[in-house]
Order: sequence, then C-alpha cells, then structure tokens
Amino acid sequence: MADRLKNKVALITGAARGIGKEIAKLFLEEGAHVIATDKDLEELQKTKVEFDSIWTTKSSIHEMNTTESQTVSDLVSNLLLEYDCIDILINNAGKNVFDEPHKLSNKQWEECYNLNLKGTWNCSKALLPHFLENKYGNVVNIASVHGHKIIKGCFPYPVFKHGLLGLTKSLAIEYASNNLRFNSISPGLILTPAIESYFREQDDPEKERKKQTDIIPCKRIGTPQEVAMTVLFLASDEASFINATDIKIDGGRSELYND
Repeated sequence: MADRLKNKVALITGAARGIGKEIAKLFLEEGAHVIATDKDLEELQKTKVEFDSIWTTKSSIHEMNTTESQTVSDLVSNLLLEYDCIDILINNAGKNVFDEPHKLSNKQWEECYNLNLKGTWNCSKALLPHFLENKYGNVVNIASVHGHKIIKGCFPYPVFKHGLLGLTKSLAIEYASNNLRFNSISPGLILTPAIESYFREQDDPEKERKKQTDIIPCKRIGTPQEVAMTVLFLASDEASFINATDIKIDGGRSELYND
C-alpha cells in the first residue's frame, strides 16, 4: 500500500460502481480512510465486500441521496462527530439525462439538475463550515466533456455540467485564501458499467463500440482506473498549487473537430 493519502479522510459520493468505485478503491490503496456513499446501499455493500482486503477499520459505507439537502447535512454532521475531520470531498454522483428540448418534461429537467448540480452543491455546502474551521479542504468534482462541448442529442445534461464547472471555479476563488481547493475533471467516453450497458442495448453492439472508439484520437476508450488516477493526484497535496482547474480525460476527443 502506498501512502499518498495516508490518514486523510475522504467522502466519496456515487461510490457503489463505475468511476466512484474505482476512486474509492484507489484511495483505500493510498492510505485514506474512505467514507463511501451511494443511494444504492445494496450495491455499496457489495463493493465493500469486494474491497475487504484493503478496507480500513475507519472506513465506512452510508446510504445517501445527494439531492436531499437535509439528508446530506444530517449525515455530514454525524460523520464529523465520528471522524472529527473530513479532508477530501469527491462529488461523483450524477446521471445522464438526454432528450430533445421540446420534448423534455419538467421532471426530466429537475432530475438532471438535482443529480448533476444540486447534489454537488448540497455536499459542498454541508462541508464548507468544517473546511473553513479546519483551514483545509480539498474538493474534486466529476464534471464531463459535455461541460466543454455541446453534443447534439444530449440536452439538458450539458447545461448542468457547464454549471458544475462554474460552481467549481466560483467556490475555488471564493475560498482560496482559506486554504480550500476546488477542482474538477471532465471525463469523455469511459468504459463504465453504464457505457457497457449502452453498447449491449444497440442493434449492433460491436459496430457502435468501433464507431465510438474510432473517433477518439488514441483509438481506445478510457477506463475508470485512469480517471481515478487523475482524481487521486488532485486530491493529494501533490497538487497543492492547483485550484479552480478542470482536467479533461478524453484521449483528446474534445479537441478534434467532427460533425
């Protein structure tokens, strides 16, 4: 086990699967005490069992819906009684919501906002007083290349990922002098369970996989582990002079012009 996060306490949302799960695994391997949260407690329990060999005695799992502000506030208050200090917040929970603008229901709009922007704000707000009192706080938000480029057919997801980048930078500048850092990463196409499921649902899964792979300059799809490694760097004190910054993790795809 390495020690890039030795004795740090990290709260990770959406940690049951995909990118959040890989972040939790890597943080555990790097010596952090991980507070893994997800609204799917059953899946989160399976993840804990899978991580048994690297699970620390101070690490824990908790059911949490990030869209419910009071639930988030109450859990954070209880966690601070238990842990005394939380050093790192990884806002990973989110969900794709795509539809044509003129067909989009109010429910879809609110769901996308709640999961991809409000939830991040709820968690950040709940921890801000503690970070300020402790004179240390390190937040990494999981944004998306959709926050940089508009892809037709993906409305309203880009709206709130753009908002998430704005939230990250605004909080970073607001509290930089208090030794708080807010950064984000913007993954492109990553082989998460959700993407694997998307491929399986296509009429010709292999054709769609090849199509998506071919438009990436490096001719391969990214992995959750690669995303987790970037989050680890930003969450560590190795990145102590990086603030209000977003890092794209997309193999160069968003820099390539393509209809």
